[in-house]
Amino acid sequence: MTGIETRCVTPGYEPVALAFAKIISSYGGGASACVYVDGEPVFDAWGGLADSRTGRPWSADTLTVIFSCTKGLMSLLAARLVEEGRLDCDLPVTAYWPEYAAAGKQDTSVRDLLSHRAGLSAPVASLTVDDIVDWERMTALLAAQAPLWPPGTGHSYHFITHGWLIGEVLRRVTGQSIGALFAETIANRLAVPAWIGLPAGKQPLVAHIDVGNSFEIGTEAFIRDSSEWIGRGLTLGGALPRTLASPTGGFNDPRLWAAAIPGAGGISNARALARIWSAAVTETGGVRLLADETIRRATVPQSSGAPVFHEPEPWMAWGTGFQIDSPARRYLTPHGFGHDGAGGQVTFAEPRLKLSFAFVTNQMEEADPRAQALVDALRTVPEIRRRIESCLVS
Repeated sequence: MTGIETRCVTPGYEPVALAFAKIISSYGGGASACVYVDGEPVFDAWGGLADSRTGRPWSADTLTVIFSCTKGLMSLLAARLVEEGRLDCDLPVTAYWPEYAAAGKQDTSVRDLLSHRAGLSAPVASLTVDDIVDWERMTALLAAQAPLWPPGTGHSYHFITHGWLIGEVLRRVTGQSIGALFAETIANRLAVPAWIGLPAGKQPLVAHIDVGNSFEIGTEAFIRDSSEWIGRGLTLGGALPRTLASPTGGFNDPRLWAAAIPGAGGISNARALARIWSAAVTETGGVRLLADETIRRATVPQSSGAPVFHEPEPWMAWGTGFQIDSPARRYLTPHGFGHDGAGGQVTFAEPRLKLSFAFVTNQMEEADPRAQALVDALRTVPEIRRRIESCLVS
């Protein structure tokens, strides 16, 4: 196991550094974590192994698959287009994507897509890797498929299909591929290494994913206790392993890194993600991505409580795309919003605290306490504690 390196630990944030050091010493693999306050980094650290097979250490430039944290980036893009007046979430999807009307989906709204209420949480077809790296193939299949439940009447997490559904709407609105739209709107403006579709030459920087013994999200037991549609949603009908990554397959396959899979396939690191989420709530590097009113509207609860297909409690809650504070994902205040990802990734912003947080790792664990331990440590920082107290009484 390699040690920890830091770019900054602002005085007062030592509890976060101690919590991060414990994570690196207690788990395999590697990780990076970063916190921004008022548009500036106050904690930035990394450590462990980027590749346990070779002993390659996690460096300042190491990238990793961020899984469903990618949905948070897509939600930022959607909210940005709403703010610009180019996207109306209350219009039917067909206003932007006419082919989506097939099989009784003509009344599905864009908001339904974003809030996991579209009824397309899993494909009916059994798919292959060749299918899921083909944007036109995937969006055509989803447009033609009948919903698994009446759209808008309930929710169930759209594990990976979510990205193609909202992504095709954004592509129709802007005329740009999702990779190009994300780069132009967010990544390039903030000068951060973050991609939805990894460019050539960046592959050597990507960490190898290890699946921990506790990672059970795709196991037979989980699927048996929930629904066959949960299993199909996770594996896309067999295109992915049930652990999402195998030694050379799933999201360890460079074909998936290069493809635009915006429900799960973004690639970045904690520093870049914290900078992005900081810019969502306060000016960061001269960039502000969303206005306060845009955030308020996008975080109004849309989906919470029991899902259509049984899933173990505690349950998540969503606004219009964003994960919002819930028993399953606690932020620093009830106003936090963001998105987590399979295996331990967590990203979020706190608009009233002017704070952002990111933790990413290549050691996939299920229901593990790593990110929450960092958040809990962050609560003990005197400056953050003062801000939280002020926020909760205002």
